Amino acid sequence: MMITLTRLNGPPLAINCDLIERAEATPDTVLTLVDGTKYVVQESVDEVVERVREFRASVIALANRLDVQLPANVSTLRLVPEPEV
Repeated sequence: MMITLTRLNGPPLAINCDLIERAEATPDTVLTLVDGTKYVVQESVDEVVERVREFRASVIALANRLDVQLPANVSTLRLVPEPEV
């Protein structure tokens, strides 16, 4: 759940994109996380948004590849209904 960005002073930073509350251009890009932590990054707001989009699209693509038919000899979990009272 991480995207890689570059801090304003240079070193890379991996951020959980689900924790980003907002991204502001002030003129530097400031990311504010849900806990109030702020990071200043070199990438523009548009670049941050695009990286989040790309990451989420990759998650969906991977989920689609995993959605395959299992061979008949493979056990699967099944929902067992609750007994009627």
